[in-house]
Amino acid sequence: MDATESSPTVGLGTWVGFVAMAIGMFMAILDIQIVASSLPDIQAALGITTDLTSWIQTAYLMAEVVAIPLTGFLARCLSTRLLFGGAIAGFTAASLGCALSHGFVALVAWRVLQGLCGGAIIPCVFSAVFLLFPPRLHDRATTIAGALAMLAPTLGPSLGGWITESLTWHWLFLINLPPGIVVSLLSVRLIDVDRPDWRLLRRLDYATLALIAVFLAMLELALKRAPELGWLSRPALAMLALCGAAGIASMVRCLRRAEPIVELRVFADRNFAVGCGFSFVLGMGLYGATYLMPLFLGYVRQHSPLEIGAIMMVTGAAQLVCAPVTAWADARVDRRRLTALGFGLFAVGLGLSGFETYATDFAEMLVPQLLRGSAIMLCILPVTTIALGHLPAARVGNASGLFNLMRNLGGAIALALIDTVLERRAPIHAEHLIGRLQAGDPDAARFVGLSTERFTGVPIGPVDQATKDFVAPLVERAAAVAAFNEAWLLLAVLVGLALLALPLFRKPQPSG
Repeated sequence: MDATESSPTVGLGTWVGFVAMAIGMFMAILDIQIVASSLPDIQAALGITTDLTSWIQTAYLMAEVVAIPLTGFLARCLSTRLLFGGAIAGFTAASLGCALSHGFVALVAWRVLQGLCGGAIIPCVFSAVFLLFPPRLHDRATTIAGALAMLAPTLGPSLGGWITESLTWHWLFLINLPPGIVVSLLSVRLIDVDRPDWRLLRRLDYATLALIAVFLAMLELALKRAPELGWLSRPALAMLALCGAAGIASMVRCLRRAEPIVELRVFADRNFAVGCGFSFVLGMGLYGATYLMPLFLGYVRQHSPLEIGAIMMVTGAAQLVCAPVTAWADARVDRRRLTALGFGLFAVGLGLSGFETYATDFAEMLVPQLLRGSAIMLCILPVTTIALGHLPAARVGNASGLFNLMRNLGGAIALALIDTVLERRAPIHAEHLIGRLQAGDPDAARFVGLSTERFTGVPIGPVDQATKDFVAPLVERAAAVAAFNEAWLLLAVLVGLALLALPLFRKPQPSG
């Protein structure tokens, strides 16, 4: 019998346990953004180069991506309670290890353990929504989990900047200890939805496990390195080839085995498959936006991490205000219509950010942020319920891992696309702007930030070296702004195109 059918009433202890799990997920997601805003301080403290510094984040993300799809199998082996409790305890212990690290190698090793544990935490929470609660409470539980999951990237830069400026970088990890201990104790004590099947561990397919790890790690690494090296460079092509070979081999082995590590047959369910597509696109828009905004504010506007976080708080505030409204509507309105509204608003919010100038700041970013923040829960809640809410309890853990993996992969691909646009298009824009300035174009002068007195449409003669030195950084900044705008518009188009897949959803059954 389904756990939700045997427990139509949900006690306070279950809610407390679930909220504790959601807080653990919030910690795991927050740890990415909170560290990102303070990497320069960590680099200076450890005395390492910029290239090595990026591995502090890459190690975490690669380990997380590898762990996410394995959580369904591990939950069947260990039970949801033991898997989540062990993962949050491991995450907390790894946080302490990071804080006590005095060298680069030790820090990266602990970050790998953090990522492995963090990757197991996230799908467990979304599985618990459908395992702990009856259908009438799915929207409420998903709202809590979704709000905390999406709030973490918004709060991360601000909190990370404040901690680094007020204390030291070690406290970026030490703050995980008190909530981590409490969450691990509460989850083990209050969450009990399934039983472990230890026999599965003896039948673990280690070859497929290794292939999956190589596939996802190489994909993440290729997406990070290819924009810098060039997509057609030998190292990038080698990583992509290894990724493709390992991916195909792992999928073949998963489809042939009776008890695979990752159950890919769940993609035969149309609503789940289409929902994963929407999760992928949401990851592109969400992670892309939370990457572009602080990058623009730091590079173009020269804001500090604390100032950047304060500006980005608008998105989180809009999300929190709209979350209960979305939960109310989810129980009363066709979820396909809510999905259309959410992705439509999100696309518009992304598109409005594609017309920035060097002077764009809080006031000009207000409306786009409000639209994106209002749309986030509309993108998460109905799609999650459509994709996972109708699945049997035995398939929810595996499906939740794949569903969350698609969002992370969407974000990784979006960041690679953004880096490619910024890397390749900015020099082209700079060359184009120089040509327009030499032709006396007043619009180009205005966009660059120069006085338009000398730009009357008549070609400008030779200029001295001092003028060139003055104009060069302004042109470089304006070219970067133009590339940022193209990246925003690319994200808007990709999110908007997802609406074409809406008719593929079968009409979902109403909750309750």
